[in-house]
Formats: sequence, structure tokens, C-alpha cells
Amino acid sequence: MEGPHHRNGNFSHFTTGKKPRSFPPWGRGINAQKCGMIDPGPVGVQLEAALAGGVCSEKGLSARAWFQMKESMEMGRKEAPGKGAAHGSPVPPWSGRLISLAGSSWIHAALIAVAVAAAYSNTLRVPFLWDEPHFLVHNPFVRDIYYFVCPWDARELKAGNGFLYSFFVLRYVGFLSFALNYGVNGFSVAGYHAVNIALHMANAILLYALAVLTLRTPLFADGSPLARNPRPAALVCSLLFAVHPLHTMAVTYIFQRFVPLATFFFLVSLDAYAASRMSADRERKAWLYGTSVASAILAMKTKEIAFTLPVIICLYECLFFTDTPKRRALLLAPLALTMTIIPASVAYLMYTMGTGADALPGYVSPVYSRWQYMLTEFRVVVTYLRLLLVPVGQNVDHDYLVSASFLNLQVLPAFCFLAAFFLLGVYLAVGGKWPGGRKTPFPVDARLAGFGILWFFITLSVESSVVPLSRLVDEYRPYLPSAGAVIAAVAGVSLALRKAPPAAAKRIGVVLPVLLASLLGVAAHERNAVWKNGISLWEDAERKSPMKASVHTNLGWAYHEQGMFDKAIAEYRTAIRLDPGASLPHVDLGAIYLTKGMLGEAVAEDLAAIKTDPVAAEPRNNLGFAYQTLGMFDKAVEEYTAAERMNPNYAEPHFNLGYLWYRMGETEKARRETIAGLEIKPYDEQARRLLDQITAKR
Repeated sequence: MEGPHHRNGNFSHFTTGKKPRSFPPWGRGINAQKCGMIDPGPVGVQLEAALAGGVCSEKGLSARAWFQMKESMEMGRKEAPGKGAAHGSPVPPWSGRLISLAGSSWIHAALIAVAVAAAYSNTLRVPFLWDEPHFLVHNPFVRDIYYFVCPWDARELKAGNGFLYSFFVLRYVGFLSFALNYGVNGFSVAGYHAVNIALHMANAILLYALAVLTLRTPLFADGSPLARNPRPAALVCSLLFAVHPLHTMAVTYIFQRFVPLATFFFLVSLDAYAASRMSADRERKAWLYGTSVASAILAMKTKEIAFTLPVIICLYECLFFTDTPKRRALLLAPLALTMTIIPASVAYLMYTMGTGADALPGYVSPVYSRWQYMLTEFRVVVTYLRLLLVPVGQNVDHDYLVSASFLNLQVLPAFCFLAAFFLLGVYLAVGGKWPGGRKTPFPVDARLAGFGILWFFITLSVESSVVPLSRLVDEYRPYLPSAGAVIAAVAGVSLALRKAPPAAAKRIGVVLPVLLASLLGVAAHERNAVWKNGISLWEDAERKSPMKASVHTNLGWAYHEQGMFDKAIAEYRTAIRLDPGASLPHVDLGAIYLTKGMLGEAVAEDLAAIKTDPVAAEPRNNLGFAYQTLGMFDKAVEEYTAAERMNPNYAEPHFNLGYLWYRMGETEKARRETIAGLEIKPYDEQARRLLDQITAKR
């Protein structure tokens, strides 16, 4: 709230009989030193000059800003008595404006944006990597906005694109963002990266807003140093989140846009809810609350991690606001109902596809049970915390062995550590009041730290608990949980600095965040350099996971795409040696031999792949192509047909068989097969040209 102002800039009523308590007892032109109030130090002279120059006018210092300057003045007096500038030294009249501007939210937002832009400045040309060609470039839902306007018509593609269809149903909003990207700039990667970076910027700024809003809740009205000026602490939280290198996978890996986009709606919903609870205007309160619910709905249709949003909002309500149970129930009920969106989407998907939950995205893991997955995740979560604290050893494909016993010497200590950390969060969140024990109330900032710890565990629970996913570790998973982690860290450091001498605490509070943000920003920039192409990415992974077969397979494919066949062959053979039961390196090795015209070796590798995985479709398609090249057409037809039967969503055997029938003069069969392939992969230009030739021949 702004203090009393006069249009002429005078505070003459301060020198008369009864003075307001909130402002200094000197007026314009009065020497504050002579009043015995301040020493002639730099801050004292600044304050006197600011007052004398009319800075505290209509657009000048607020009561809060005046107290901040007074505290700084007193700090300077304690640090260096008598060492200030000479009394009466000229100070520019706009100095107070600069102090106010430095603490502006707009300046802070610009600083956050610049920090993110600097950390990710080398990512705009990163190509589509890994599985992005399948999920984006060849995805019919991305290429045609029609399916988002009329989503019920998307069911016509489910037979040929079942896996992509399931993603479309569950993550409609996320895929809509990709479709809009495609509509604007096709498959130019710069546009996709720009959107991801902008989302990350927005999330960092939303986290800043959340920190400011939280420190202005009634809980922090008294007794919190952070609440006296919430913006610096909020800026530290936001910058640490913005430039942390652990977030590079979520931002630079284009297909993982689902994570920052879901986080965006998550934070918008929480910010809007907090603002609505503190708004006195009924119309604005209703508008903000509606924004919160709408954002929650959008988050649920972006990625499944949003399922925890109503839980976080409920926790936020209970920790930072006071109200009757009935009113709280009315406020939280609409948000709680949004939790039904994801189960309803899963049920709809299972009904339309006629399959079980094991066919859902990411849930393909017959290798380990729920129990084994959960035991392994205890160790994985500790790894996430370690990477947040010391981001060294980042890896696109971590090598983790599945844990089978709770008493394992790695699992049990990890569980004990996480349990203690979680209980610490509960203890801090309830204000140090443990049921049945001694009641020792903590400073209110401790509740903020507890909230951050609980945020971390709750938001991570979707992907690191009992629902087994196909990959044990992914560095994009701690993206949303890390927001809570940085809140907890900043609140914890603030509590620790209370016991330090004021001068030392002030220096640490400035130097430490600047140093950390700088180091993390440089580390993020360097980590992004690893993502510049497939070879650099997987060579880095090979150095860190040399015994993991999938890493060698992916590196081999990166070499394969660049025509570096000898290096690719070496990597595929290493993958086969590390995991003899893997079929994919045999398939890729056979593809290289086909390219090089080594048909005998290609047939041998494809047969080895089929022996390893009898139901795999790709080696049968490649084997059919080898037979076709050798002129063994009957065997080729047999293998193509088997591949179609093994995987109805696989377009290539249809195209190959269509071309074979075309060469054999069977134009009707050729036309039928080619059309079947185009239903699965409608944007394959080579297949469309084949269909034109077949039609012309008819």
C-alpha cells in the first residue's frame, strides 16, 4: 500500500504535532542527521536526498520500500560507522527511482527471460532426435488439424495408428500444440524449439508469481523476513528453476513438450487459485477461480502428471489459508472433479480400442512387476534429488538394474532417506507441531519449506511409484517436482541465514544466488550442446552407460543415418554382445547389409532377429525385401504378409507388397495394399507416387 502523498511532493505535516507512525519524523529540507535519526552514511544521504527531491511523491516510495531503505540504512550503520559519504554529498534525485525499478516485477521477469534465452540459445537448430520422427514427423494427427476440430473422426485411424491414437486421446492439448506448430512452420525445428523455450520461460515467471503470492498470504503477515519483500526470494526460486541443467531434456527434447506444457497449466491453475483467495473484488475473484478450474482441465488433457494438481491445491489451501470446512469443500470440489478426466480418458480409450491398460502410452513393461518398479524407483528418486543438488553425470539413458528385494543394500537406505525427507516435509508443513508430542512452533517460513518438499514427492508420484513405465529413469520427470524443490531450498536457506550475523547474511543472500544461477546457467548451456545431433547425444550416453545395449543400438542408428556404416556395424555388434536377446540390433544390422548389397548377411541377421523375437514385424518386412531383391517372390510375399499380421499398424510391408504386386502385374492387389499402407501413413510421398502409377496403369 502506498503511503500518504502530496502533489507538491512535501511532507510538511510530518513536522507538526501528531505524526503518522509509518513515516520518518522529518519533513522536506530537514537535516535527518541533526534530528539524531541517522548517520551521514551513503544510504542516509540517499534517503535524505530522495525525500528532499520529492521522490516520495505520488509515484515514489511506498511504506514497504521506505522500511526497506531504513533497514538497509541501519545495516550500513552497523557495518561501517562513520565511513559513509560526507554529509550533504550530491545524490541524483532519481536514485530512489532506480532502487524501486531494480525491485520491479517486470525487471525480474525480463531477467528470467534473458537467463532462459542464454541457457537455451544453442538449441534452435537441434534436429528431430530419437523417436521424434515417428511421434511427430510421420504422425497423421500432427499433420492434420481436422482431427482436433472433429476428434471423434480420429477413431478411423486407430486401426493403423493405435499407439499414436492412444496418445491423441490422453494428451489432446499437447498434440494440438504440435499440430499448430506444424500449421505455422511445417517441420522446421526452430519453431518447435522456440515454443518449448517460451513455455519454460513462462513456467519460471509463473513460479516467481506463485512465490510472491504465497508470501503475501495471511500466514506470512507477521514474523516472516521473506514476506517483508517477497520479490528477491521469488526471483531466486525462479532463476534456479529457469537455468537448472536437469531441465534440458524436458525443454530441448521437442517431443517432451508435454511436460513443460502441463506444468504451465498446472502453475496457471495454482497461481489463479491463490490470487482468487486473496482478492477482495467478487468479480475478479470469480474470474480467477474460473481460470484455475479451466487450466486444471487443460492440464489433465496435456499429460498425466497433472493428476496431482487438485492434491497440491488442497495442500496449499490447508497450509496457507484459514476457512470453514464447508467453504473449503465448496472451493475444492470443482477442482477435485477434474481428477476424473484422466481415468475417464483411459476408460474411453480401452473401450474404443478394445484393449487393456497395458496398451496405454508408456505402460509397456512385462519385464518387471509393479513391486519391482516401485523398489527401483526408491533409488531413482534419490538420483533425481542428487541431480537437482549436483547436476553432474546427466544422461539421456541411465543404466539402472531392476531391484527385486526391499532388503537390497541400495533399496533400503534409499527408502529410509526418502521416508525421513518426506516426514521432515510433513513436520515443517504442520509448523513443528507433532501429534502427541512436544509442540514447538517453527517460523512460518518453515511451512513454505515443508510445502516445497511435499510438492516434490506428490508431483513425482505419478511416474515414480507403482505404475510401471517402460523406462525406469527419465530426466524430464523431475521438471514439475523441481519447482517444489527450489521453493523448499530457498526457504530452508533463508531459515539458516537467520542465525548468521546480519552483514554476513546479507552478503550470502546476494552472492550465493548469483553464483549458483551463473554456474547452473553455464552447465545448462553446455548440456544443451550435447543435444546438437544424434551422434553427440548417444556418444555422451555411451561414455556414461557403456554396458547398456540400447545405448549402443541408438548410437549405431545415429551413425547409420549419417552413412557411417562401419561405426554403426561395430555398435550393433556390441549391443548384440551385451544383450543377445535383443532383436533390434539384428534388424538394424540387417538393414545396413541390405543397403550395402550384402544380401546373404542381411538374411542371416533378419532370421536371427526373428528367432530372438518371433512376433516382431520389422525383421520379417526386411527379410521379405531381401527375398524380393534375390528374386524369391513367393517367400517375399510370405514374409510381407506375416509382417502385416504381426503389426497391423506397420505401413512398410503394405507398401513393399504393393510394389511387388505392381512389378508382377497384379495391379488390383497392388492398389489394395498401397491404399492400406496409406491409411496408416498417409503422408508417405513415395507411396502416393506408387499409387498414381498403379492407377494410371489400370
